[in-house]
This record gives sequence, C-alpha cells and structure tokens, in this order.
Amino acid sequence: MIIRGRVQGVGFRYFVRVEARALDLLGRVRNLSDGAVEVEAEGSEPALQKLLAIARTGPRNARVTEVHEEWSEGPPRFGAFEITG
Repeated sequence: MIIRGRVQGVGFRYFVRVEARALDLLGRVRNLSDGAVEVEAEGSEPALQKLLAIARTGPRNARVTEVHEEWSEGPPRFGAFEITG
C-alpha cells in the first residue's frame, strides 16, 4: 500500500505496526521521501483486508486522502512486522 495525505509526523508507522502485529501479519512500514507511507504486508487475506481498512483511516491525527493497493503472491519475505526507513 501507498498511503497519502497527512501521514508523516502523526504516528502513522507506529499505528500500522501495532495493528499489523495484532493481526499476525509480517512486513514493514516506512516513510517515503514524497511524504507518503508505504506498507508491505504478508499474511492471510482476511487479515490483510482488515489492515487495508485500518490504513484508510489511520491514527487520530492523520488525514488519509488516498490509498493505492497492490496485491501479489509469492514466498514469504519477512520474519516480523517492523518500521524501516
């Protein structure tokens, strides 16, 4: 996912990490240089759908204006859900 809006400096990455871990997802969340936040997540489709819904709202101080999602299948790449970059 690429999330745009007021998503940096509002605890968005920490919010996503907490929610993703609660859903038993693996992956990462990071700030991008253009002001967006990128989320890569692995897990069950129902859990991924829940994370997508959560990301569309974000934490209290965020203002999400756009979420671009891309789905793919492949071998697992992550061992935990972490904040990077």
